[in-house]
Amino acid sequence: MKHFQMWSVAAAAAVLTACGGGGGGNAFLPIVAPTATAPAATTPETPAPSSLREPAMVATTFTAAQINGATSASGLQALSGKAKCDVKLVPIHYNTIGVKGEPANASGVLLLPAGACASTAAPLLAYARGTEVSKSRTMANPQDGETQLLLAMFAAQGYAVVATDYLGYARSTYAFHPYLHADSEASAVVDSLRAARLAATSQGALLSGKVMFTGYSQGGHSSMSAHRAAERDNAAEFNVVAAAHLAGPYYLSNTLRSTDAIAGYQIFVPFLVNSYQKVYGDVYANTSVVYQDAYTSAAYDTKFGSIADLLPSPTLSYTTLVTSGAVPGANGETPAQARDALFQPAFMSRVQTDKTSTLYLAAKKNDLLGWSPKASTLLCGGAGDPTVPPAAHMVPLMADFQARGVTTVTSLDVDSQIQATYGPGGAAPTDPASPDFAAYYGKYHGTYEPPFCLLAARTLFNTLK
Repeated sequence: MKHFQMWSVAAAAAVLTACGGGGGGNAFLPIVAPTATAPAATTPETPAPSSLREPAMVATTFTAAQINGATSASGLQALSGKAKCDVKLVPIHYNTIGVKGEPANASGVLLLPAGACASTAAPLLAYARGTEVSKSRTMANPQDGETQLLLAMFAAQGYAVVATDYLGYARSTYAFHPYLHADSEASAVVDSLRAARLAATSQGALLSGKVMFTGYSQGGHSSMSAHRAAERDNAAEFNVVAAAHLAGPYYLSNTLRSTDAIAGYQIFVPFLVNSYQKVYGDVYANTSVVYQDAYTSAAYDTKFGSIADLLPSPTLSYTTLVTSGAVPGANGETPAQARDALFQPAFMSRVQTDKTSTLYLAAKKNDLLGWSPKASTLLCGGAGDPTVPPAAHMVPLMADFQARGVTTVTSLDVDSQIQATYGPGGAAPTDPASPDFAAYYGKYHGTYEPPFCLLAARTLFNTLK
């Protein structure tokens, strides 16, 4: 469920490349000076419960020519197309609620079409990012690769895009990030829409009133949670016309009961376990029940702090979490070996076999089966994804929709495109001992899968914008 750190596309194949590291890396778009003086602060009507905590001001403007130059040089233009609009980057800091409904705050970014598109009313697209381990990362960073992708793929094509940093990241002072907690993901995203409307008004931008949702990986879970909440609880406020939920872990309880370990298990599952402990308070009595002694020792706490508070981290990245020894995996362990090195076997056995396990019950509360989208909805994923396997999430979710007669949802498996584009000889490698196997599946979720699903999302949105 790792997010995309750095985006580039090989011109011939429209290849989207994700690199490890911390939030942004080298930008493929040139950074330009902030625009001139921002508009005078206004006092627009504030839709409850969200409001801006400070005036929304333009940080940077990218011209269509700059965007085209950058996407042409990187090869992204083969996927994004040429920019139709300039884009204003507007950081937002807004009020939202926490897991108990208590007041909280979050930050994010609003990308506004401008220039030739300034007089055209734009649909408002809420985007939810994937799993992030770095606490400081913000989507309002103009050098952030994922932000730049949204800018090129959507904002420069006439969409107003708002992307939240979630609770517990960047400017949010919330005490923790409620990872894969559906209700707080939903409120963070829905309140970002409210804040975006206020920010757009303060900038004189025109919005059409149409609302769309999308997100990738954790963001697929978040965007679906927000989509569900918007239609269920806020139908009079939001005209939701479309959604595309991409490679999301929609069936969490199913994953936890599986004896197969997903790629990145030693990062994603402790994040989930500790999050649900903080949200519900009954997942474990103490960390030694969950984790092997090496990860609950005084020496570990001295070096890293309690494993209960490891993520998100103010200092560690995906790479250094492993190389520092904060989680296992530095010696080339398989996902199953890393899982078994980290977790107590009795704890894992109970989660996998006992449906009264408190962790299983917490995950079940955050499964996303059993609801019926009203707007046109796309599910997208790749069958070979080792991190969020569609067989464990998208396939049973689609089956649930179909069993209940839901006709608004379609699904797309992009595995054949991934194999044809990236597989040696046009096919997925089959020898687990080969370098090709490790390279292919190591890049599948974070690099190979996203461009095909994002393009499918935009194709749907373009029919309804």
